[in-house]
Amino acid sequence: MVNIDLQKFAEALNPNTTTQTGSGKEMSVQMKTFYDKVVIKNAVPNLVHDQFGQKKPIPKNGGKTIEFRRLNPFPKVTTALTEGVTPDGSYLDWSKVTATVSQYGNYVTTSDLLDMTAIDNNITEAGRILGDQAGLSLDGVVREVLNAGTNVQYGDGSKSSRSAVASTDVMSVQVIKRAVTTLKRMNAKPINGDYVAIIHPDVAYDLMSDEKWEALNTYNPKNYYAGEIGRLCGVRFVETSEAKIFTGAGASGIDVYSTLILGADAYGTTEIEGGGLQMIVKNRGSAGTADPLDQRSTVGWKATKTACILTDAFMVRIETASAY
Repeated sequence: MVNIDLQKFAEALNPNTTTQTGSGKEMSVQMKTFYDKVVIKNAVPNLVHDQFGQKKPIPKNGGKTIEFRRLNPFPKVTTALTEGVTPDGSYLDWSKVTATVSQYGNYVTTSDLLDMTAIDNNITEAGRILGDQAGLSLDGVVREVLNAGTNVQYGDGSKSSRSAVASTDVMSVQVIKRAVTTLKRMNAKPINGDYVAIIHPDVAYDLMSDEKWEALNTYNPKNYYAGEIGRLCGVRFVETSEAKIFTGAGASGIDVYSTLILGADAYGTTEIEGGGLQMIVKNRGSAGTADPLDQRSTVGWKATKTACILTDAFMVRIETASAY
């Protein structure tokens, strides 16, 4: 029998690890990509306000300003053609809106009491939780921009201010119809055939008992939106507890809820993939003199984000109370 020292082969393999350091031994590109996917996968479901905007990639080496563009429609042609005469053509007319991106982020620290395998597992688990936080945080950035729009309907349209919204001014079919009519009058195009509403569960409660309400399984769209719950009056409703609430701002100090009715190209937002959102892992021993006993590892997320309203007339913010 021939005895073979398998350990010699193990040493010769120069195995790569996720925690390796030193020249040419930093975390692999594959591992970095994996961690980014972990945080993005968990962030995306929370980006309800993000999903209906015009998407633009994060500018690289181009400063902090990002430009959103839309093609302005041509006016109606009111002059008849002259027989045999070629008319002058039209020039494409682009409008642009710029916005300044900002960075957001957070991190957690793990200790040296965890072994390498445990650290890696904790990185993945932390990535899931941090991804949830990133999604909610970035969604909040977009939400605040959209709720700063000036095309507002208070209740059924009979109230003139947020402070006048009373407890009886709840969401109804008539309220939705008025908002839809406003969008149609402004020639706002639907999104995939319907307008879209972002609504709080408390407000959705006031609509879902109406006989005109269409539950999601009754019309079965080919592509579901994240959080979609139903349809009414040509509007598909997306529910989120992150919908804006103006706490105590109504009559007698009641809470006022924002419901956003959106048409196509109403707003723009930056993408979270391709540089917008990343997961950053600092392994134990990588901090130098800042961690002299190699006791700490960190995992965190960092994102560059902005949003802007492109055409205020293509969105309506309805402010109501809730009977819930």
